Amino acid sequence: MQLSVNLNKIALLRNSRGNDSPSLIDYALLCIELGVDGLTLHPRPDHRHATSEDAIAIAKICKDNNIEFNLEGNPFSLPMGAFQGFQNICNLSTPNQITLVPDSLDQITSDHGWQPDYLATELKDFLLNIKDSSSRCSLFIDINIRAVEYAADLGFQRVEFYTGPFAHYIERNDIEKTNKIKKELTLCIDKAKELNLGINAGHDLNLGNLSHLKECGVIDEVSIGHAIMTDALKFGFRNTIIKYLELIRND
Repeated sequence: MQLSVNLNKIALLRNSRGNDSPSLIDYALLCIELGVDGLTLHPRPDHRHATSEDAIAIAKICKDNNIEFNLEGNPFSLPMGAFQGFQNICNLSTPNQITLVPDSLDQITSDHGWQPDYLATELKDFLLNIKDSSSRCSLFIDINIRAVEYAADLGFQRVEFYTGPFAHYIERNDIEKTNKIKKELTLCIDKAKELNLGINAGHDLNLGNLSHLKECGVIDEVSIGHAIMTDALKFGFRNTIIKYLELIRND
């Protein structure tokens, strides 16, 4: 399992003061120094955290340091003000991975995956428009067999499972629902492997639930941001990254 660190919350803190402190570049380089496998940004049209320019800058840093850049966003987000439009950002940053998320403009954070058959034609068109790039495409989905099949039918190379409910049940110590969703996730992982899809996971993953995630099967990559920044308040950023890397890489 690989770790991609989502730097959105660093950008959010920076934006709150209108300057370049904390520096997104400095924290990206620190993550790389500590040995992370990749970096993630999810620029939204209101630029409330990561901006279009951030995505282009972080993509270059990742290329220069031979690690993966994962760009997340709604593929249908059009240019608006300073936001350059998701597809334009993809073209300018040429990420290693493009993760398509069905966010609306007013969402605080991602809270669901793509529903099977929703905007199928539009998603296929997006894939066709970037088919000549080196980016692989991942579809952000709920823990649902039909959603896995939908991603494969459209031609995606990976899926990213939305793990919000998974994390919620574990945090609430709801054993029955935890066991149920872990079983469902295991079945979805098996189905994804059967369909030759790579497997990612993200949302609300943290030091307390990653071991539960690993019990469900082999996952290629987790993308973690909010929990890392929260834990950094307790342990310091450097120590937090080390803790996550040790947990993720410990078999």
